[in-house]
Amino acid sequence: MTGSLLPRLALTLGDVAGIGPEVVVRALADDAVTSCCRPVIVGDASIVNRTAERLALPSPLGPGRRDAGRCEAVEHVQVSTPGLSEVRLGTVDARAGEAAYASLTRAIELALDGTVDGIVTAPLNKYALHLAGHDYPGHTEILAEKCDVDEFAMMLYVPPGAILHGAIPHCPHGLAVAHATLHTSIASVPGLLSRDRVAETITLTDRFLRRIGCEEPRIGVCALNPHAGEDGLFGDEEARIILPAVERTQHAGIRAQGPFPADTLLKRAVDGEFDGVVAMYHDQGHIALKLIAFGRAVNVTLGLPIIRTSPSHGTAFDIAAEGSADPSGMIEAIRLAAQLAGS
Repeated sequence: MTGSLLPRLALTLGDVAGIGPEVVVRALADDAVTSCCRPVIVGDASIVNRTAERLALPSPLGPGRRDAGRCEAVEHVQVSTPGLSEVRLGTVDARAGEAAYASLTRAIELALDGTVDGIVTAPLNKYALHLAGHDYPGHTEILAEKCDVDEFAMMLYVPPGAILHGAIPHCPHGLAVAHATLHTSIASVPGLLSRDRVAETITLTDRFLRRIGCEEPRIGVCALNPHAGEDGLFGDEEARIILPAVERTQHAGIRAQGPFPADTLLKRAVDGEFDGVVAMYHDQGHIALKLIAFGRAVNVTLGLPIIRTSPSHGTAFDIAAEGSADPSGMIEAIRLAAQLAGS
């Protein structure tokens, strides 16, 4: 940590046309957040203040009101973008894309130089990012490039007790699902898979689980094809790529098993048989996790030299003007980042 009693976490606003500023403001009104970290908002102060006013909440950039030894005030790093105040809620706008990119890169700089102990990002819009001239599929790829890493993965993590209908009784450390490929088309997935990539994702998942206190993580690895390929009838990626990767990590001492049919593996993990799962592509893991913990699952970027978490939902342009966004995902993301900063 940076030397304080609580970790200092940079919070970005994401795309200001979406619900990012709202979930940040709502989260910062919750004692669960300000009792676990020292928040630093990285973004435009006028957007924060305007959002608080619209929600009839005190601005988090106002005077501190916390007890001694806890968060006394929310800090702020101003990142200004021309024309940002003219962006309308619920619209795709290049100015919002530029602001999201600028705030993210500033937060990354603060984390890399040790000014903050981690970053928590509100969602951005990929097309607005593209309109602003930044050709990235999303947060993960920007983070990997700015942190100069080649081995990284996107993971959804459900904290203990964050399941939609109650806690997972057999998952005391929660449930982690990492993805061997990122934001890409389904057609491109088979060509992107390799033994190295699958083994790297298994290894990164094992490291994360150990970091949060799971001493001997059990990791189940998804097949790519239905029925795990049915002995090659539906594809050979299981025998040619995934199984050799699993065996490699087993030889390194990791308790990985698979490949298993994805439609049953996630159920087995929820029932407590596995602490983590490695999925082969985005929706294979995301759909299952969001069914059991929508709004509470946390996106974690694995393999970075810094801590980065995010709520698992998107910009939700359709409800951005309603003032009804649920901050639960942002709260869980902040709490997990604080936990990782202290580990």
